[in-house]
Amino acid sequence: MQDEIVEPPGSHEPTGHAKTPKKAAASGWMGSALEYYDFFIYAQAAALVFPNIMYNADDPKFALIVSFLTYGVGYVARPIGAFVLGHWGDTHGRKNVLVLCMLLMGGSTFLVALLPTYATVGILAPILLVILRLIQGFAVGGEIAGASAMILEHSPFGRRGYYASFSLQGVQAGQILAAAVFLPLSAILSEDAFLSWGWRIPFALSAFVVYAGYMIRRKVDETPAFVEESEEGEVPQAPIAVVVRENGADMLRVICMALMNAVPTAATVFGAAYATSDEYGIGFSTTMYLWISVSGNIVAVLLIPFVGNLSDKIGRRPCIIVGALGSTALSYAYLWAISQANATLAFVLAILMWGIVYQGYNAVFPSFYQELFPTKTRVTGFAVSQNIGTLITAFLPAIYAAVAPGESNVPLIVGSFTFGIGIIAAIAAFSARETYRVHLDDLGKKGAPEVPREEYERLRAAALV
Repeated sequence: MQDEIVEPPGSHEPTGHAKTPKKAAASGWMGSALEYYDFFIYAQAAALVFPNIMYNADDPKFALIVSFLTYGVGYVARPIGAFVLGHWGDTHGRKNVLVLCMLLMGGSTFLVALLPTYATVGILAPILLVILRLIQGFAVGGEIAGASAMILEHSPFGRRGYYASFSLQGVQAGQILAAAVFLPLSAILSEDAFLSWGWRIPFALSAFVVYAGYMIRRKVDETPAFVEESEEGEVPQAPIAVVVRENGADMLRVICMALMNAVPTAATVFGAAYATSDEYGIGFSTTMYLWISVSGNIVAVLLIPFVGNLSDKIGRRPCIIVGALGSTALSYAYLWAISQANATLAFVLAILMWGIVYQGYNAVFPSFYQELFPTKTRVTGFAVSQNIGTLITAFLPAIYAAVAPGESNVPLIVGSFTFGIGIIAAIAAFSARETYRVHLDDLGKKGAPEVPREEYERLRAAALV
């Protein structure tokens, strides 16, 4: 397929400007990978490093809980960032907001590398860490919504799920990159060297991340859908007011589905501390656990485009429902394998839970959430709703560390929290309307017509050629 598509008149798609799906997908992939590299190295450090150097180490359990609270603080800023950056994306364009997100994220992450420790400046160290974490959260609040809107609005009809999934493939690649940077450092350096200066290297590398991401994103074209809205004078002055009034029920559905962030918080944030912390005494090495995380994410990166393509064939809702129920049910088994110090079984279950089943949700939500809202409020509706949902789950690692101190209780307590959230997300997806056969200009409208299946398959086949 050539990378310049002009939709025919009367197609209920933007027709005045060419779509460039491959260019948009590449930009979204690279930008998300680089920005979420920044976000995930903080998640790794919150579990593996900060309890030892940024807080009073005389009380290891308290230090672990506070470290997780600091991790969660970033999610507090995400709805605020979603409101501000979503407004910017819906009024000034998808491209502009993505460049701004990159600069904010990269700059704040680089500054973490320069922070003094608790031993040096006392309570000032965690205060500065919280401030930078708030900036990180603010920036990432608009990232996925902006990136997936950019890709979706450039995508040909019948291929939106496939192309939009690349924004999440970039996110998973960023997580691999984050763990991969920590891996050689934790393996080669002594524990003292790693905790004194080695952990700073991944954060310092953000300087290169900022430059690369900025160069990539400044070259992508604005979406035809937004350009046409601007030319026709349909850009709203207050997108949040419009989306709450016209699509408030869909925002609630997205909030409930976004609670699925409980799976990565259980697997990659709390799971890391559970497996490696002296508080639990299981005894996984940092390097071993990072390999488990990396392996699951490698499988996810390979699988995501296939699941996105599947959602273009059978619909968004079946994929999300199966992914939500299946991955959260598997959390019991995954945490139990860690509790038994069974690295092989934990490795296999991480791949099954996180790398495979969870992708039924993870690969599809970028297209499904976007398709629930019209062009004029798409970034705001997605960003605000999703980030409220992730905020609700952000403090789960701290809650787990506080209420599940006994090794034998952890799989049952944490697994039950996670599976309950999976049920809520599945119900929300089931209650939503199916969107994959609705044209772009009709999305987000009550009673929007679906293209008949035979006609949809014909148009989809044409897009594949």
